Order: sequence, then C-alpha cells, then structure tokens
Amino acid sequence: MALQCGIVGLPNVGKSTLFNCLSNAKAQAANFPFCTIEPNIGVITVPDDRLTKLAELVKPNKVQPNTIEIVDIAGLVKGASKGEGLGNQFLGNIRATNAIIHVLRCFDDGNVIHVDGSVDPIRDREIIDTELQLKDLDTVEKRIQKVEKMAKTGGDKDAKRTYEILTVVKKHLESGKSIRTAPLEQDDFDFIEDLGLLTQKPVMYVCNVDEASVITGNKYVDLVKANVADEKAEVLVISAKIESEIAELESYEERQEFLADLGLTESGVNKLIRAAYKLLNLYTYFTAGVQEVRAWTITKGFTAPQAAGVIHTDFEKGFIRAEVIKYNDFVTLGSENACKEAGKLGVEGKTYIVEDGDIMHFRFNV
Repeated sequence: MALQCGIVGLPNVGKSTLFNCLSNAKAQAANFPFCTIEPNIGVITVPDDRLTKLAELVKPNKVQPNTIEIVDIAGLVKGASKGEGLGNQFLGNIRATNAIIHVLRCFDDGNVIHVDGSVDPIRDREIIDTELQLKDLDTVEKRIQKVEKMAKTGGDKDAKRTYEILTVVKKHLESGKSIRTAPLEQDDFDFIEDLGLLTQKPVMYVCNVDEASVITGNKYVDLVKANVADEKAEVLVISAKIESEIAELESYEERQEFLADLGLTESGVNKLIRAAYKLLNLYTYFTAGVQEVRAWTITKGFTAPQAAGVIHTDFEKGFIRAEVIKYNDFVTLGSENACKEAGKLGVEGKTYIVEDGDIMHFRFNV
C-alpha cells in the first residue's frame, strides 16, 4: 500500500535533516531556504518487535518488514496559497500525501538562519496552517458555487447535504481553523472527500529540539502542546542533530550505546516511524512460515478477504476462509502446531475484521 506522509515546515526547521535520518534517499541539507526543490521520497522500514520475535521462533529463510513512504516537501513561505515562492508546487505535493508530519523548530542556534529571523514555533505553525486553510477555502468556495443551485432548487438530497457540509467547512476555515477540527460527523467527510482538502489530512507535530531538551522538552515544546491541544494531534520531541549522529553509526550496538549515554531507550526516528504508521490508520498482520515471515500493511477495519487481497487479488476474489492465530498465543505456545493442538487457531469467514498483530493463513480457490 503506497501510503505517504509528507514532512512539511518552514525553510530551515530541520525537515531535510530529519528526512536524511529516516531514509537512504538522501535529501540535500543546507543552511539556506529552499535547498529541497523537488520532493524527495523515501521508503521507510517500520520497526516492529513482533516481527523480530516471530522470526526468532519460526527461523525462516527470509524476513520482510512493513514499509511506508515519507516525502520531504520543499519549505513554504507566506503567500504560498497565492503562488508565492514554491507555493503551488508545495501545495500540490501535500495534496498527494495521506498525512502530514509538521516539523517545528524548537531550539535556539544563532548559526542556523531562521527565515523569519527568530524562533517562534507557534508563528511558524500558523504560517503554514493559514496558507493551507486559504487554499482549502478557495477550493470549498468553488464547489459551493457548483452545488448551491442544485441544493436550493432541486430534489437532489446529496447535493443539499453536500452544500450544508460545505457551508460548515467554509465558516470553520474563515475562523482560522483547519477542517480536521470542524464540527462534523465522520460520515459527513465522505461528501467532500473528492476535494482532497489539505487541512482535512491527519497531522502530527514534531518538535525539533537541541540535545539538552530531547528528554524533558523546553518552553517551545510546552507552547506547541498547548497550541495544538484542540486538534488532539500527537506531539513528538526529537533532536534532528542527535538523529543524524545516530544515523552515522555503523552497528546496532554502537547506536544503543550512544542512546544509553544520552539516557534514551530508542531513537526518535523509530518513534516517528511508528507514529506515522498509526497516523495513516494502518494495522499490521503477519504470515509466518519457514520460507518467509512477513508483515503486511492494511487499513484499520479491513475484512479478512480485503487483507488477503493485499497479498494477491486472487486471494480476495477466491477467498474461502482465513486461519487466524493471535500473536500472543503464538509467542506463548511457540509454534503454529502448538497453537492448533491447544485450540488457539481460529477459522474465520468473509466478515471477520482483522486485528492488529493477527497471524493469518488464507484458503482460496480461483
């Protein structure tokens, strides 16, 4: 599933440095605005201790983890919604992603130029949010013009409901708020899904801090958390500088020793990847055999046939049943055969909703 998170932020907040740590697709990192012109795309492995444990038990010939795509998008400036700077390109690149990782500079350093001359993550956030909101407002107003007549004079119920929802959204945007916080039910968003609205996308905020603040945070982080509380969005605290130093270390042991010296148990990059996976509303199920232990990506709520279709469309078309073992049962008992003998292998049909961590085997006939 080629789902993407886009890394956004003002120029020189640490986006490309963070992206370099996430991916082998190296973005240029330089101390001047717009060093990233074309969006860089990196395919990122999702860390999952469950996959490692299954591999230890099964001892397969091959282990295949999940991946997601991270896109490093060129820095935005005021006026982007009107085409200023790289505005049109920036907004187009965001539109193509499924979720947003918004990087905010939360450290003082006179050697790293800030495009607005001072460190203020709240101002930075509002600059980008305002530009995205203005672009969405333009899109919404154009759609209102198209559906208003049908909604008021015709008998088209969908047009009427769409108009009502768009009116709510327009008022929300005009008040300086993003669509993801609009007073709408989840089903309401289906009526405007085709618009690809930018501020409807789920968001996570990454506070890029100095080394001293990576554990306890700082005044800037506290301001960000208070400022985004209404969005119920996750706020991660990461030092891009530390992450870049970790990325240069060759072995796992060296990285763990480096983290331990800093009082950390795992890298910020690992936390970010897992948080991005969650942000995209994704689950993992596993297949486990001597040839391969593999993690598969599905959207939360997938049925067993839909999950089977991720492996191959024929699996979904000819689905008969799914044999399911819960991860904890597999780890406790140690093997598929032991789970069968203990009555821990369930047989599920077409309506089964796959749970995160399920170990599955599909029966199908085409």
